[in-house]
Amino acid sequence: MSSSRVFPQRRFAPPSGATVILLARHGASAAFVEGEPFPMHEGQGDPPLSEEGREQAERLAVRLASLDLTRVYVTTLRRTHETAAPLLSRTGLPVVVEPDLREVHLGDWDGGEYRRRIADGDPLIRRSFEEGRWSVLPNAEDDAAFADRVQRGLRRIADANRGSAVVAFVHGGVIAAAFAGVTGAGAFAFLGADNASLSELWALPDRFVARRFNDTTHLDDLGWTAALTGSEVSATER
Repeated sequence: MSSSRVFPQRRFAPPSGATVILLARHGASAAFVEGEPFPMHEGQGDPPLSEEGREQAERLAVRLASLDLTRVYVTTLRRTHETAAPLLSRTGLPVVVEPDLREVHLGDWDGGEYRRRIADGDPLIRRSFEEGRWSVLPNAEDDAAFADRVQRGLRRIADANRGSAVVAFVHGGVIAAAFAGVTGAGAFAFLGADNASLSELWALPDRFVARRFNDTTHLDDLGWTAALTGSEVSATER
């Protein structure tokens, strides 16, 4: 009989005190109409959810309500509040505003203009993606400052929720910055999170671990498999 020790592979087992942070991107926001800028909040476009976005928020709430969450986070922008609302009405969970997780400031192109520039193939949009920098855009937020505040917000959430699981309703650029910071990838490598998608980070005592990105299984019957069936979908339209 062999006395050799056996070491089977095991599932990921976080240490005691780890924090699960689910990052939920807000639902689809209202369409931008050329010449009619979005309402602004502290210099950033602040559109409401569209009808599609409200349906996505309901689907997301159904899924999240089954989880053992202890707290909900939103940003300063209304689309995150409106996406969180169905979950809050179902659960009564406490909600906290985390300003450092607001979307990247697009400078002169905030308020909806960024969407038009994407649709028109503006050369600065192409350059921004080629260089992986927001600050290519006129008067946009400094990239290092944006990355720093996102990591600061995540660390604050982790420190306040040791050993529990929370959900933060945030923005596509924030999810990209969070995952780039955790993985060491390029700044734009994760600019592909769909509206109302779920991504997952674990905050361990000495580091963050990325566990899931862009989970949209709760939206599959709403047509969100289009990107896999040949339909054109832009993941960059904020």
